[in-house]
Amino acid sequence: MSRPIDDIAETYVADSIAQHPTLATALGIPGYDDQWDDFSPDGFAAVADRDRRALAALHAATPSDERENTAKEAMIERLGLQTEMYEAHITTSRVSVIADAAHEVRETFDLMPTDSPEAWRNIAARLRTAGTPLAQTRQTLSAEAAQGNVSALRQINGAAEQIRSWTGETGSHDFFDELVSSMPAEYGDTLAGELQEAAGTARRAFTDFARWLETDLAPKAPTLDAVGEERYALNSRYFLGATVDLHETYEWGWAELERLQDQQKQIARDLYGHSDIKAAYEALDADPSRKINGAEAFRDWMQGLADQALADLADTHFDIPEPIRRIECCLAPTHDGGIYYTGPTEDFSRPGRMWWAVPEGIDDFSTWKEVTTVYHEGVPGHHLQVAQNAYAKDQLNRWQRLLCWVSGHGEGWALYAERLMDDLGYLSDPGNRMGMLDAQAFRAIRVIIDIGMHLQLKIPDLNPWGFRPAERWTPQAGLEFLLQNLATDEPTLRFELDRYLGWPGQAPSYKVGERIWLQARDEARRRSGADFDLRKFHADALNLGPMGLDPLRSALSRI
Repeated sequence: MSRPIDDIAETYVADSIAQHPTLATALGIPGYDDQWDDFSPDGFAAVADRDRRALAALHAATPSDERENTAKEAMIERLGLQTEMYEAHITTSRVSVIADAAHEVRETFDLMPTDSPEAWRNIAARLRTAGTPLAQTRQTLSAEAAQGNVSALRQINGAAEQIRSWTGETGSHDFFDELVSSMPAEYGDTLAGELQEAAGTARRAFTDFARWLETDLAPKAPTLDAVGEERYALNSRYFLGATVDLHETYEWGWAELERLQDQQKQIARDLYGHSDIKAAYEALDADPSRKINGAEAFRDWMQGLADQALADLADTHFDIPEPIRRIECCLAPTHDGGIYYTGPTEDFSRPGRMWWAVPEGIDDFSTWKEVTTVYHEGVPGHHLQVAQNAYAKDQLNRWQRLLCWVSGHGEGWALYAERLMDDLGYLSDPGNRMGMLDAQAFRAIRVIIDIGMHLQLKIPDLNPWGFRPAERWTPQAGLEFLLQNLATDEPTLRFELDRYLGWPGQAPSYKVGERIWLQARDEARRRSGADFDLRKFHADALNLGPMGLDPLRSALSRI
């Protein structure tokens, strides 16, 4: 049978890998590990042309069946938004403390193979030539700046400061030295020497790029962090794969935060006889039964919890194929406090991995906060979703399995998975449930201040927190609200605030994505009535593969 949509997808993946060697590395596809993407204006233009050609082919093609029809809808939605983001000069002008070209270049080394001398020679080659993509990024950012498209000053200065922490200019870690020093001694002194020399070249390239950001780009940058409603709406659609009423969503965020904190107050009363959430956090942190000392020990604890969840949920609440019943918990080579997931290779020779970037100076860890994080990153969260996509070769084409990622779909599912584990009884311990509610409240606050700051909305006149009534949101107000309501340390919350300001629309995609997943489940329940089966709903939804949340609801309605 002719499968025109799958054929278009296969061609698109092949073209994408050829254009993005770093993507090939992330996917575990060999043959590209000594090469870099083209970050120049011409490189971005070539990518946009690829997307437009694929879109034209998709619109002209007739799907062979419902599976291809779903894939066509998903692909048109994604490629269309990628094109809109490019034409709005968002992808080409972004400098950010979390997602930009410099981060992409550095993070590529995290996923490169290290199991042979040849693998280390590839690392040396990329270190030696890291200045090329950074120079191309300068060209692109300079061309955008000439048209008045420059990221906010906060992001440019923040990114430069991050780079200094990678190079060892600030802090106590040198990413490049630590990377090459981890090569096994048996691979020889000659290769070790080549790596040290290449690391020095890369370090200088990043140092020069940071200096350029501060001396050349920063003077052209606006001081206003807010991007405004029109630009924000496009970012929101990109990260959700859905169109939402931003003002209604902002109001819902306030109501959701109040609902979650009411539950936290009740737990505090049950545990400690008062309703002070922050005091309950302090008491939980002080509980020695909820503490682990040492990053390696904490990693081992996460590994054990992830393995147990896999064992418990397989063949009971979820259908989990054998190849994905393995996840690795790893300590990341950086120290910014982030926890994130990377998917497996196509052949599962590299498993899905949960990474944790331990902040400098942190050696004691509170488990009550992180039980829900393991479920979010592992099973039934990202690992179940992403690894299952990689496995489903008979149901999803290669673009769906490897290249499609929508934050609202993926992060929304992972947050939905946290709530599901509570429903299934895995968070019956009140401290662990407090941690889950804290994580949920964190995501609700993101909805409030991300939309509020970028649209410069007013804080409600009457709010239960008595927080700055009728004032408009500013970054300072955002930081105060984070500090007032969350258990997280101040340096991490300062980074969170900068992240929101430099990546508009992404942070709310977790909670808004969860909201849309719950709505989709309720719609499926109404359609099925007494025949509704939760395990079948999960299987049907995940088997559709990743897609925007509007296409998801449409596809589910046809099942």
